[in-house]
Amino acid sequence: MTEELISIARIARPQGIRGEVVADVLTDYPERFAERRQVWLGKTAAAARLIELEKARIHQHRVILKFKGCDTRNDAELLREQQVMIEREALVELPANEFFHFDLIGCAIVTREGETLGTVSDVQDFGAAPLLVTTINEREVMIPLADSICVEVDTAQKRILVELPEGLLDL
Repeated sequence: MTEELISIARIARPQGIRGEVVADVLTDYPERFAERRQVWLGKTAAAARLIELEKARIHQHRVILKFKGCDTRNDAELLREQQVMIEREALVELPANEFFHFDLIGCAIVTREGETLGTVSDVQDFGAAPLLVTTINEREVMIPLADSICVEVDTAQKRILVELPEGLLDL
């Protein structure tokens, strides 16, 4: 398969006796599950198979999914821990200066002077601005993804140009 697949949910467990599953939502747009007719399903993108999605509904910050051919609790049990994925081209188009977290991971954090401070290993989202997690001098550092700090974000080149306020690295 040549398409890049992006996980939008992870199946947690069976739901009921008719083949439904409960999945943890990994997208900011869970309402789009209702629009999907097909998704990719597998433990990894390389092992994923295209499957028909019969129905989807949001329930308590999770999604209940029913796949074609999955009609019993035993069938659903076999799907535990699998990823529900879509093609990158099917992702929601984001407004300017908004990014998918998975696109930020692996980006080099670079100063105007050309010094590479580290690489984004994770993105934490606790409120006002997401925090880019990196390791600098063997210490975990969180850099706010704010326009005044991350002055240029180029996910295609995997590079984030930063102008860090004095003292940020000392926190």
